[in-house]
This record gives sequence, structure tokens and C-alpha cells, in this order.
Amino acid sequence: MAGITFTACKETPKKLPIIGEREIIGKDTIFHKIPQFSFLNQDSIEISNRDFDQNIYVTDFFFTSCPSICPKVKRQMLRIYDKFENDPVLKIVSHTMDPKRDTPTRLKTFAENLEVDTDRWIFLTGDKDSLLDMSENYFIAAYEDKEAPGGFDHSGKIVLVDKKRHVRAFAEGTDPDDVTDFLTDIQVLINEVNSN
Repeated sequence: MAGITFTACKETPKKLPIIGEREIIGKDTIFHKIPQFSFLNQDSIEISNRDFDQNIYVTDFFFTSCPSICPKVKRQMLRIYDKFENDPVLKIVSHTMDPKRDTPTRLKTFAENLEVDTDRWIFLTGDKDSLLDMSENYFIAAYEDKEAPGGFDHSGKIVLVDKKRHVRAFAEGTDPDDVTDFLTDIQVLINEVNSN
């Protein structure tokens, strides 16, 4: 095979889509964006999405007394936390659906029981209607339902958000295989951030 030259194919890096409806205005495309929010964290400090301007983040909606899917989702969130624990660009943000019971003090205890660094994994509480309305912006089902276990009906979806507040990927937090793929998506977005 003398005289034949082989060249390696260079694989194009995966790029995550921007999820959600978009609007075309002239030559501009306006993508869905997480709106401004302001909630209290586990230390009773006001947190807004401006606090994540330099970060990408993974988010979910849960409540500490959840008798159904939340413990399964938190196990998967811990996988994400452990895998990216040393990467400062990624934060994890968990919103409660049950602020009546999930006070900052209770969220702090919950975080301590998980043994996580609350500078990296932030737990948020606040006005119930504002929290539940916010879930829709993340495309997460979360609403009060007296017939549901624990009084709330909700999905176990976890969502990846970029620095511009665009939703870039999601996974079913009760499905470990789906979360394995999601870990790859997170790394793709981290690589995108680090290359800019």
C-alpha cells in the first residue's frame, strides 16, 4: 500500500440545542430564556439568577418530605455533583415546591444530610406560586395536588441551563441511564463555555 496516504476524520464536537420556543424578529432569533427570579437559599440569603451569570447550572424541583420520586432524583443529582465537584463553572440549583415546610433552616439540614457544599449546590425556597410558576419556564411539571403523594404532583426532570439562561438539555432524574447521557451533555456545555 505504498504511496497511499490516510487522513483521520476529525469528529465535529457535539453541540447542544437551545430548547424551547423561539421568535424571529427581523434577522434576530429570540430564544426562550429563564426569567428573572429571586428566592431565599438555605442560609436565608436572597439569590437571583444574576448570581449564576458566570455559571451553567443543573436544576430540579423537589420537596424534602416527598414520599415518591424525589429521593431517586436526588441520588442522580448526587451523581452529577460528584462527577463535576471540582469544576467551578457548574452549579446545582434545587427549588422546593413546598416552601411552607421547606424553610431555609430545613433546606440547610437537608443539604447537610446530603453532605454537599452549598456554595456549589444551592437550595431555594420562597413564595409558593412564584416557585411553581418558575417550574414551567424550565419545562418541569410541578403543581399542588391534594390527591398526590405529599400534596404535590411533579415530574422528576432535571434541566441544564447555560450562562445566557437558555435551557440546553434535560433528563428524567428517575432514570439512571438517561442521567448517564445527561452527564455527557453537561460536559459538552462545559467544554463550550471553556472554549469561549
